[in-house]
Amino acid sequence: MIKLLGRLPINPIIACSGGPDSMAVVNFIQKGRRSFSILHFDHGTSHSSDARRLVESFCQDNKIDLEVVEIYDSPSKGESIEKWWRDQRYDVFHKKNREVITAHNLNDVAEWWIFTSLRGNPHVMPYKNQNVVRPFLSTKKSDLENWCKRNSVPYVIDPTNLGNRFSRSLIRKNIMPEALTICPGFLTTMSKKVKNQYKEMNK
Repeated sequence: MIKLLGRLPINPIIACSGGPDSMAVVNFIQKGRRSFSILHFDHGTSHSSDARRLVESFCQDNKIDLEVVEIYDSPSKGESIEKWWRDQRYDVFHKKNREVITAHNLNDVAEWWIFTSLRGNPHVMPYKNQNVVRPFLSTKKSDLENWCKRNSVPYVIDPTNLGNRFSRSLIRKNIMPEALTICPGFLTTMSKKVKNQYKEMNK
C-alpha cells in the first residue's frame, strides 16, 4: 500500500528517473487527476539512454510535460561522482519556482540512516529540503514495485543498483538484508522516526 506523509503539493514537478519507485509515484499521482510535470536527469551513462527513452515515451503517450536535464560533466579528481550527481540534481531542483516531489521511500530512509551512522552522524532523511518534498518516506520500496506490477507501469532498472561501485548499492545489497535479519522490525522503527520527525516539523 502506498502511504502519504503529508499532503501532495498543487501542480508539482515530479523527479522521475524511470525506475520503479519514481514511475510508481508518477502513476499514483496521475490516477489522482492532479496536474504535474516531470523532470528527468540524463547522466550520460550507458543506462541513461534506456531510462530517457522510457520516460520520454511515457510522457508523450500520456501528454505529460517533460523537462530533461543533461549532466554530462564529471566531478573533480577524488570527488565522489555519486555525491556530485546528487548535488547537481538538487542545484536544479532548488532553482525551480514550484515544489519538486522525489520518490524517496522507507527503504531509502533506512539506508540513509545506516550510511550516516557509519560516518558517526546518524539522522533520518527529512521530509523537506527547501522546495523539495518527499511524501513517500513511509512507503516501503516493495509497495512501490508492487504498484508498478499491479498497474502495468513500465520502468527500467539502473544496473548500478546491482553493482559495487556506489555506497548506496553496497548498503542495499549487503548491509540491509543483515540488518533486517538481526532486527526484523527495522523498517517499522524507521517509519516511526520519519512520522515523529514530520510531526515535529509541523508543530
